[in-house]
Amino acid sequence: MEMKYFELIKAGTTHDFVKYRRIAVVASLIANALVLLGVLVWPGLNYGVDFAGGTELQVHFKRSAEAGELRDQIEKLGFGEPTVQEYGKKEDHQFLIRVERIALLTPAKADQIKAAVQQVLPGLQVFRFDPEVGDKLDFSFDKPVDESALRAVVEKAGTSVKEVRPLVSREGQKAEYTVITQGTGDKIGQALREKFGSDQVEVVRTDYVGPQVGKQLRIDGVLAVLYAMGMILVYVGFRFDFRFSPGVVIALIHDAIITLGFFVVSRHEFNLTSVTVILTIVGYSVNDTIVVYDRIRENAKKHKGRPLREIINLSINEMLGRTILTSGATALSLMGLLFYGVGTIWDFAAAMLVGIISGTYSTWYIASPMTIWLEEHMANRKALEAAKPKPKKPEQQAAAMR
Repeated sequence: MEMKYFELIKAGTTHDFVKYRRIAVVASLIANALVLLGVLVWPGLNYGVDFAGGTELQVHFKRSAEAGELRDQIEKLGFGEPTVQEYGKKEDHQFLIRVERIALLTPAKADQIKAAVQQVLPGLQVFRFDPEVGDKLDFSFDKPVDESALRAVVEKAGTSVKEVRPLVSREGQKAEYTVITQGTGDKIGQALREKFGSDQVEVVRTDYVGPQVGKQLRIDGVLAVLYAMGMILVYVGFRFDFRFSPGVVIALIHDAIITLGFFVVSRHEFNLTSVTVILTIVGYSVNDTIVVYDRIRENAKKHKGRPLREIINLSINEMLGRTILTSGATALSLMGLLFYGVGTIWDFAAAMLVGIISGTYSTWYIASPMTIWLEEHMANRKALEAAKPKPKKPEQQAAAMR
């Protein structure tokens, strides 16, 4: 008895993907332009603390709270316009709070504290304050001082002190102390406890990133994506032919921009995890494109003389079932994260799903048609060169003049 099996895509399927390549390219160009406008002009990416710098708190409430109420309470503390968004499920009563400042201390305030310490505790030799580091003051004296006296001077200058840490020093060396003052996260946490009750608010975590560090992380993230695309360009060139490389890279750029568009439209945070998503999408997309290109190369040898357009269409149809199964299985694996994931995990899964759809589309309608366009462009150039009148040789010119 012959065993029957299910065929997702029946053999001999002849969907004409190449027919719609011009419409697809125009639509993709418009979509990419809109995303880039959204990133560069308005509304821009909602950078997380990783890239924007500042202080981010994850706060858990024992009872219901509203984001607008929290925002108003934090604005009263003088932090400008904070970002407050729900984190996880609504019934969890968790929020992400982000403000642009990482330190309450300003250089002017630090100078004021330095002057007060010099008046009360003589022998101050070195004073250090770095706004990029946070709410921390470093003092070096020529001899040990009373820690409680140092704390009292700083607090009298109007700055709350969390801790005074004496640094171990050997005999004959300076007496060094680090004063940890109340930070941005501490002040916000304290204000929320006073508003909602000390037993109703829990600050789960606090992250600090300076603006210079955030800027460097943005640059490093862009470079990571560019380096990955460059290496893929080289790999495809050696693995197949350099005429295939431009199509792959353009498809990867398309997928990266479309994934970026998810963060522009959804207004979810764009952070280091988001860069990881884009790098993952780049790797996933090129894998599918390489499989199709491999079949194109096989069919080019098998069907010599047939136009490249027909070979590409044939190859995409032959790999259609494999592409749908692979993309579908990957998408299904993300469903659990979408249904049960929260915060960054949900963002990762949703952006990956967008990238998978974009990667499959770009293999069919961007990478392969680009190869056709390059082939046609090269053929037209060769035809134009062949049609040009060739310069006569000197002996031919001499014969013509006789």
